[in-house]
Amino acid sequence: MKKLFTLFTLLVCSIASADHHAGKVLKLAGKEGPGKGKKIVLVAGDEEYRSEESMPMLGKILSQKHGFDCVVVFSWDKSGKYIDPNNQEGLIGLSELDDADLMIIGTRFRKPNDKEAAHLTTFMNAGKPVIGIRTATHAFNGGQKFGDSETAIGFGQWGRKVLGEQWVSHHGRHKVQGARSVVEADNTTNNILRGVGEIFAPSDVYGVKHLTEEDTILLRATVTETLEPDSADIEGEKNNPAQAFAWLHEYTGPNGTAKGMSFCTTGGASVDLIDPDLRRLLVNAAYSLTGLEVREEADVDYVDPFYPSFYGFIKDAAWWKDLDLQTEEFGLGQSTNLPDPKGSPEWNHEDNP
Repeated sequence: MKKLFTLFTLLVCSIASADHHAGKVLKLAGKEGPGKGKKIVLVAGDEEYRSEESMPMLGKILSQKHGFDCVVVFSWDKSGKYIDPNNQEGLIGLSELDDADLMIIGTRFRKPNDKEAAHLTTFMNAGKPVIGIRTATHAFNGGQKFGDSETAIGFGQWGRKVLGEQWVSHHGRHKVQGARSVVEADNTTNNILRGVGEIFAPSDVYGVKHLTEEDTILLRATVTETLEPDSADIEGEKNNPAQAFAWLHEYTGPNGTAKGMSFCTTGGASVDLIDPDLRRLLVNAAYSLTGLEVREEADVDYVDPFYPSFYGFIKDAAWWKDLDLQTEEFGLGQSTNLPDPKGSPEWNHEDNP
């Protein structure tokens, strides 16, 4: 009887653990495609670049056009009632990483609790691949660590150790100058660049200075005069040399032994992803890092219409509460059309409903 009770208790605990984030994550079952049987977890959660909009859009493309099972993890408010990108402690659902084949992350200065962080530690200690976009170079912050050994990775070290770079600077003028990709001459044949043309991103170029000869730079980015896609590159030393924009980096897990591969691009604001070549770059990276053959020209058309809002911090304490965003609003067949943050420049290159 005691044994039966113990088994029942374990079963109940297991179910409770599995359902603790029920309704908090967006699950997108993969259709038929090369990625069938593989799982990607896309982690949103930043105050500035609208990853809560871009990660569901990417998850839909990867699941419906390429076969991957995709799960999007969001940052929630302290009470767990609505999606709140401003809550740095709000990530719910990182346990989805336990059986994932790839993580795509676009967070900024997050502080996950110990229970959530443990799943990321396990993921890295298995040497699984990571794709980081934009603020993932400074994805986490605070005094906590992933792991508890001498080789543990501090939250603030994560970008540098796992992606090869941390927060450095805005190399271009924020909300004034854009970014244009340039292929690194030595790596033109890398499969991740297959079918990828010139990328224009209205988010500015980030400064990158910590990559080493062990890293593989695929793209650099020049600073452009304005946010207009056809604006010229600025003249002078600013673009000599152009900053790294996309690269591959081998990381070592918190256990000090596991080796994994990461891909990072400092592009990735939601409005950046209007450019199909940036979407194709990320889809190609997902194929490559999960061991699949990269297609000649991957289908990256939107599954549902995509109306990204412009990047920028939102200081209004009631903004996210009033929007009351829920997981289902980002699901298949749904499209959000959220207002631009106050102070956004006029930029008329996104679609409008």
